Amino acid sequence: MKRYLAYILFVLLLASCGAESGRFRIEGHLKNMNQAEFYIYSIDGGYPKLDTIRVEKGRFVYETDLDRPATYSIIFPNGSEQAVFGNSGVVVEMEGDASHLKEMAIKGTDENEQMTAWRANANRLTPPEVKQAAIDFIRENPASSVSNYLLYRYLMLGSTPDYKVAAELTALMLKEQPENGRLIQLDKQLRGLKFAMKGAKLPDFKATDINGNAVNSQSLKAELNIIAVWSMWNYESQSMVRKFNDMKKEYGSRLALIGISMDAREEDCSKFLERDSMRWSTVCDGRMWDSPLVQQLGITDVPGNIFIDRQGKVIDTNVPMPKIEERVKAVLK
Repeated sequence: MKRYLAYILFVLLLASCGAESGRFRIEGHLKNMNQAEFYIYSIDGGYPKLDTIRVEKGRFVYETDLDRPATYSIIFPNGSEQAVFGNSGVVVEMEGDASHLKEMAIKGTDENEQMTAWRANANRLTPPEVKQAAIDFIRENPASSVSNYLLYRYLMLGSTPDYKVAAELTALMLKEQPENGRLIQLDKQLRGLKFAMKGAKLPDFKATDINGNAVNSQSLKAELNIIAVWSMWNYESQSMVRKFNDMKKEYGSRLALIGISMDAREEDCSKFLERDSMRWSTVCDGRMWDSPLVQQLGITDVPGNIFIDRQGKVIDTNVPMPKIEERVKAVLK
């Protein structure tokens, strides 16, 4: 009887250490970091908006409502990102050194420990090897939430996305996760990504900018038209739109610009635009990657850009910062 009571007490003690049902908690400790502020958001709809994590004396705790599995992205001050996999009633622990964020360890669920192990191996590989390691993992684990993240991170983002392989892997994963809404959306998005490829005709679109003005594909009738994708949580993208703003002043009506902000809060976007005197139309619907416009245009990266000619044909995509001025001048020579 005593042994039975001791067992019950042990189980209750374990349960008390976890999060409440319907809640998810992250507990972290970072060496060599006293105070800081991180951004966190769910890349698959677990939390619809951007939130903030505050670090005090190297430690932080973040807790939120969650009634189903979700993947979160934590954005650190240096712009790097960390994936965390959450679920109802779960607590995960993050341990690392602020000077070596890529080596951070996350434990508490199989997915987080799986991701930690994969990342530790990836840190020893070259970029092409990392991509192949992601593909191999997805093929071996099509039902894993880690595979969903790796697909998006290594085959959809970046300057050289591989949409063909991404489509093949998405189909494989949907067989194991047929009710995964994010994968279903991604499958539709991949079918539409042909519009974002060089030589393709930009699809007709309609949206409303932050000032309530209509924005559509008919607005892009200049010699060169650029759709710029940026956010307040990505410093490189802010530099990109500032560069475009300077070039707009130089080329005037020969250059047309439309911005798409990936921020979850319209006020963040508005403050930046006002501060830097950017008067061209910017769309910010607060839905981030779930935005219908983002999905319709096949946008997969921040910073991102689409260069379009007067006839509506895509002539370049995701031109890197060092090449932007050269590319614009080549068109508007």
